[in-house]
Amino acid sequence: MSAAAQARRARDAAREIVTSYRGPRLRIMEVCGTHTHEIFRLGLRALLPPGIELISGPGCPVCVTPVPFIDEACYLARECGVTLCTFGDLLRVPGTAGSLADARSQGARVEIVYTPLDAVAYAAAHPAEEVVFLSVGFETTTPASALAIKKAAAQALTNFSLLAANKTMDAAYLAMRDSCDAYLYPGHVCAITGARVPRALTSRGISGVVAGFTASELLTALAVILRRSSAAPFFVNCYPRVVTEEGSPAARQLLETYFTPVDAEWRGLGVLPQSGLVPAPAYAEFDARKRYTIPPQEGRTNPACRCGDILRGACTPADCPLYGKTCTPEHPVGACMVSREGTCAAWYQYRGTSAASSGKEDLHG
Repeated sequence: MSAAAQARRARDAAREIVTSYRGPRLRIMEVCGTHTHEIFRLGLRALLPPGIELISGPGCPVCVTPVPFIDEACYLARECGVTLCTFGDLLRVPGTAGSLADARSQGARVEIVYTPLDAVAYAAAHPAEEVVFLSVGFETTTPASALAIKKAAAQALTNFSLLAANKTMDAAYLAMRDSCDAYLYPGHVCAITGARVPRALTSRGISGVVAGFTASELLTALAVILRRSSAAPFFVNCYPRVVTEEGSPAARQLLETYFTPVDAEWRGLGVLPQSGLVPAPAYAEFDARKRYTIPPQEGRTNPACRCGDILRGACTPADCPLYGKTCTPEHPVGACMVSREGTCAAWYQYRGTSAASSGKEDLHG
């Protein structure tokens, strides 16, 4: 039997397990924003029997970045005259008094970059400007910010720093443990941390599997959860072609060298201990909060926006009174509608459809 035929057989077997499930009701949380979008695109929700509920968690780094961070960035741009370098997803996230896009329209210097190293290059090319990179992300993207600090230090740049809202997922897994029966752990994050991190959570009563991103990989991960759901807390690595037990020691070494853990606020989850990352003391000159005097930011949100509840799995976008009305991708009120990885953005993009055509081919072809 060819490898392709074996893969189809495995996919079909996993699909049969999922569609025929008649066991106890289960809530399964996909933590990764990319998983959320792929599950919608592939039409997997349409295959689920009534007893299985897929809920989305805090796996979008832009979505969990709290309003005070946006307010800090706007303060730096408006009051300190710095040039902000940022990923495009952050540009339209609402702050208390507007977004970064609003600040730019009012004359603030805000540059879109694709990597943290782009921000370092900008600072090197514009020595007369104070340049601050808005660093957000989980273990997957934070090593690139560490490389930016490393390069800026090597070039002895004195006009470059980071405003950091980087986070690690361990504390979030623990904070969300009562929101679901099992996790679909994020494949990209686990490729860095290794399977050992979620495996260790079984001792805390937490079950889950690491999942890939294809239809077959996601179906297999769901099937494993359903087969193991009545057992003791379990962990299975369903993405072994990418995720190893140890992950990426080189990436983790970068994090340990250039960043240090701190308590951090997550939108919807509150302050989680030691879940944030800021430049390490040895590289304090690259920490924008130490370079500039930034007053405490109030961080007010629209009281009708339920983005925080959505990130906790406490409700769906359809439960938010703003969703699809005053809050759309063109005019987002909450971060979950802004980011390409956001749950509200996924619901809006795939509203009224069970699958994109390519997803149907992946599932049925």
